[in-house]
Amino acid sequence: MSIVAQEHAWCATTPKRSPVSEPQASGLKSVGTALDVLECFATDGELGVSDIARRLGVAKSTAHRLLNTLASRGFIEQDLQSGQYRLGIHVYELGALALARNELRHVALPTLRQLAASTGLTVNFSVPDGPDIVFVERIENPDGVRFLGHFGRRLPSHTTSSGKAIAAWNPEADLARRRAGFPPRVSRTVRTEADWLRCLESVRRVGYAVSHGESFDGASSVAVPVISRRVAIASVSVFGPTETIAPQVDRLAPVLVAASRRIARAHTV
Repeated sequence: MSIVAQEHAWCATTPKRSPVSEPQASGLKSVGTALDVLECFATDGELGVSDIARRLGVAKSTAHRLLNTLASRGFIEQDLQSGQYRLGIHVYELGALALARNELRHVALPTLRQLAASTGLTVNFSVPDGPDIVFVERIENPDGVRFLGHFGRRLPSHTTSSGKAIAAWNPEADLARRRAGFPPRVSRTVRTEADWLRCLESVRRVGYAVSHGESFDGASSVAVPVISRRVAIASVSVFGPTETIAPQVDRLAPVLVAASRRIARAHTV
């Protein structure tokens, strides 16, 4: 599967956030519509006024006003040659600030770097977000880059070892995934609630989760949860080619458990 196809699969299986279903004043509705504009760029690098108008179901004049407002604040920018719009540098600035100020990621970083150095594998640190998981830190090695490319940092939880590890000890994450369903990504993706529940039971029994060819063909991962007050708040995982990961699962699992416990202790200090 090409990187482009992978990105489309990711977007197609990641539900868009639903607006709060309450009557809104016109000003708040405009804010919501402006945020909807930004959401459109999660699936496409560049879009025109007509594209935005069609996706939001608004007039082109309305779409143009929204785009101009967002551009004036640096949230999007326009390519002067093509006339298309794309996300602006201010979105990157705010995202970088959010990441830098994430306390859990900050305390985890030293352990994640040690894990990457000792295993020679790509290390991911993820947190739950509704039915998905978001990788808030990724320390890559060449094998990880080969599979991930420019792939986004959000995946449906049922396609990853990280999502399974979190959901096994996080009832809210589990319920969110079951409500969203189990759309397939690649041939071995979990596709039914019964299979999902069997996966979570296995994770609880052995203490870690594995994924072989469930998010990317030919790639595998092993993950363990980071537990705080008996609930999984994150997961730490290693990722790479299946031929590299699969023979090492028994060796990698205790290394990940030790790393997870160090992160949990640092977080509570």
